[in-house]
Amino acid sequence: VQLQASGGGLVQAGGSLRLSCAASGRTFKIYTAGWFRQAPGNVREFVAAINYRDGRPSYADSVKGRFTISRDNAKSTVFLQMNTLKPEDTAVYYCAQSPYAGTIYEDYKYDAWGQGTEFTVSS
Repeated sequence: VQLQASGGGLVQAGGSLRLSCAASGRTFKIYTAGWFRQAPGNVREFVAAINYRDGRPSYADSVKGRFTISRDNAKSTVFLQMNTLKPEDTAVYYCAQSPYAGTIYEDYKYDAWGQGTEFTVSS
């Protein structure tokens, strides 16, 4: 399985950005898709996930109300729309897939990972 994340760059605080992650190599629609991030000096943390069974999204408290995760099963792609960006959102963002349904916060439950896409939010 391959996950290719894209959409990183430089954005000003308060701006918006959309990340994409295209998957290949296995049936996309039967996997929960998630986004994690890792800022310099920090551990990797959960950002958002979207359940493959009912499409229900879940979010970290730090991004709730600002970020929206969605998926297009026909295109095997998961998106992360990020609005009202803050400098503390600066990180490398990783997309991942999990065979588990439900709200999957734990990174060890994801069995496939993309290479990461980085963006910086300037103040």
